[in-house]
Amino acid sequence: MKFASVRIITADIGSMVAFYEMVTRIKAQWLAPVFAEIVLPGATLAIGAIGAVETVALWQEGSAAPATNRSLVIELQVDDIQSEYARLKDSVVLVHELKTMPWGNATFQFRDPEGNAVSLYMPASEDAKRRFALRSA
Repeated sequence: MKFASVRIITADIGSMVAFYEMVTRIKAQWLAPVFAEIVLPGATLAIGAIGAVETVALWQEGSAAPATNRSLVIELQVDDIQSEYARLKDSVVLVHELKTMPWGNATFQFRDPEGNAVSLYMPASEDAKRRFALRSA
């Protein structure tokens, strides 16, 4: 099995795509007027519009709703957490400032335009660096 993507269902696809293009610095690939993907190493961030005439028939009514997530965090690993924090801190709604977590990742968290939690992080402790080196080997 291969982890392929995370899909965000949004009421305003244009704003959501623009936000994630700003965060990732990657241009989205629009596969349809109601669906775009930001392809990152490791996985894809898919963004779909809910309520558009073209997508209503593809979803069971009530199976997805924008701006209702409070249990998942989109995590993006970066090479330089300090520079990403400096670049984004005034452009996003911060949940928490830059800090190091007990498991060794330096991270900060913010919300996207519909309230989904997003964390940027990098391994900071020696144990975390070893763990991630083993994963990429």
